[in-house]
Amino acid sequence: MYYEGGPQMSYYQLTHHMQCNIDRETFKDVNCSIFADLHPMTMALSVLVTIEMFNALNSLSEDQSLLAMPPWQNPSLVTAIIASFLMHFVILYFKFTNTIFRITPLNTTEWIMVLKISFPVILLDEILKFVSRRIHAGDHHKLKTD
Repeated sequence: MYYEGGPQMSYYQLTHHMQCNIDRETFKDVNCSIFADLHPMTMALSVLVTIEMFNALNSLSEDQSLLAMPPWQNPSLVTAIIASFLMHFVILYFKFTNTIFRITPLNTTEWIMVLKISFPVILLDEILKFVSRRIHAGDHHKLKTD
């Protein structure tokens, strides 16, 4: 994953960041203070929250697509998802709460990346539901012919 505003470091440097102040040769072009930045933790938390909300949408039906069973058919679920995102935004964008949780506000570019990383969970579940419908349709057809 590449982000112009990111630290521009290698995978090895990311996975061995605890050695930043010790192994200066490997980390010669890296400002070790980057590992104290709150953005990565905030991005991870935001991706987790978004994926869980997308999973909640996917849970409307075990095998029906979101296109066949849209979220607004369950207003309680939509309300719960909106409330969850509102709480997440309060934690992110109010100084008092983001200090307590040690996170930082995200900009528009970062939110777009959160959505890009999180959205495949919907696609994956739609594929699994499609396969499930095909398997169940095959079982139903097999029962009729027996």
